[in-house]
Amino acid sequence: MTDAAAGPPLVRAFWGATHPGPTLVVTLLSLALGVAAGVEPWRLAVLVVAVFAGQVSVGLSNDAIDGARDAAVGRTDKPIAGGAITPERALAVAVASAVLAVALSLPLGPALVAAHTLALASAWAYNAGLKSTPFSIVPFVLSFGLFPSFATLSLSPPALAAWWASLAGAALGAAVHLTNVVRDLDDDRRTGVRGLPHRLGARASVAIAALGIVAGAVAVLVGTDATVTGVVFFAAVTAVAVGVVVLVYVRSPGRAVFQLTMLAALLLAAQLVVS
Repeated sequence: MTDAAAGPPLVRAFWGATHPGPTLVVTLLSLALGVAAGVEPWRLAVLVVAVFAGQVSVGLSNDAIDGARDAAVGRTDKPIAGGAITPERALAVAVASAVLAVALSLPLGPALVAAHTLALASAWAYNAGLKSTPFSIVPFVLSFGLFPSFATLSLSPPALAAWWASLAGAALGAAVHLTNVVRDLDDDRRTGVRGLPHRLGARASVAIAALGIVAGAVAVLVGTDATVTGVVFFAAVTAVAVGVVVLVYVRSPGRAVFQLTMLAALLLAAQLVVS
């Protein structure tokens, strides 16, 4: 199947190239943070769709730019590397999705447009080359640090998120990057990718990621009421961080450590909603 074909198989191939799991998790996080911030329904709906479009653009651009590298290491499970979509077609849709994301942000005000544009530019810069440098973690810290402000900047009047929410986002962003890469360290090295996790190694990367998860949990606990519910959420997120470390020491790094990190992000968002 190539991208000359039409219909559901092509749609599934495009969807598979967007990194569906992280795309849905980040979109759900935008919904949870918007609810926690008290964003009115129409603004919240626009925000969630804008974030979804932005995440589609980030995922598609990542696989389009990495298509040749993925094919070189046999990642034919990926639609672009497997030939289901051409990199050029995927990149065109990625650009269109980025433009749509910014356009959808316009009704929510210039502050959100600026924040969303900066976050998207940061993510695209990672895909375009920063991933191969010691500064590969910077786009994640920046974009995730800005992310909690998406909800508060959608309010009328707009405002930046509280410092502790931004700190939690940045810490989780670092953890997301470090755990997302560890499974592919060897394949990445073969194709010339030498980001921060590649230089640190799998165990050090995961240990630092676990510290980032705990730091995010502490920030949320400090910023919200330290009720019994808050303490329970904190304990759950800390347990996830411990699980991340245990996994990397008892088995080869895999998707599980990244999935646990995304679970921690959802738990922290849930804590914000119930607080």
